[in-house]
Amino acid sequence: MSISRCCLKGFEWGGSPTGRVGKLANNDAYVAGDNPDVGVIVIHDLLSWAFPNIRLLADHYAREANVTVYVPDFFGGETLPFEPILNDRWNEVDVPSFIKKNTREMREPEIFACARALRQKHGKVGAVGFCYGGWAVFRLGAKEHQPPLVDCITAGHPTWLTKKDIDEVAVPVQILAPEIDTVYTPELKMHSFETITKLGVAFDFQHFPGVLHACFTRGDEKKAGEREAMVRGKNAAVSWLRQFLQ
Repeated sequence: MSISRCCLKGFEWGGSPTGRVGKLANNDAYVAGDNPDVGVIVIHDLLSWAFPNIRLLADHYAREANVTVYVPDFFGGETLPFEPILNDRWNEVDVPSFIKKNTREMREPEIFACARALRQKHGKVGAVGFCYGGWAVFRLGAKEHQPPLVDCITAGHPTWLTKKDIDEVAVPVQILAPEIDTVYTPELKMHSFETITKLGVAFDFQHFPGVLHACFTRGDEKKAGEREAMVRGKNAAVSWLRQFLQ
């Protein structure tokens, strides 16, 4: 079923983020909402915490799920240029050098620190991650954390996700999965189904036919079905957060 145009009218894509810049642990963070009881950490994709779309999503989560949302900077203040990436001109961007400075091993400690800080501030905590943030939310929801760092996670087109990450998730998990994705592969999708359904946690797998990796944050109206998928993904995440954090 497609998303109606009236649903799109309610989505503030192209508007201006309405939150504020603050701190979470030692990281700069975009903050939206003011619920003292429920916090959500959103872990950005390659376009960083400064990308307007991720901040607009944070605004929607805060308003529609009644939570306080934090989008910390996990790239040390560096931001890749948006325009060439959004238009697939990857030859203009030095991605390999950027990735070397932002490996899993380098950024995981501060991601954990931000989640711990969030847990100290709020009674209930959720985590949403896109692309680069996908592996990170699985790590936040891992069984090694006792007590848990977060109460539920949502991962959209996760990158760098491993089978071990999937095997060790221990909180309710939602996956938003575009059909066309060379990173979250059919093999990983199948492993997710076969594994998470045996772990004793709530599991919601949302399949998005005909759309590409990055659709949930890019929301390019020039790509067929992408804006509708982005809205559907936002609605799915809001419903998941409300279910497990309210």
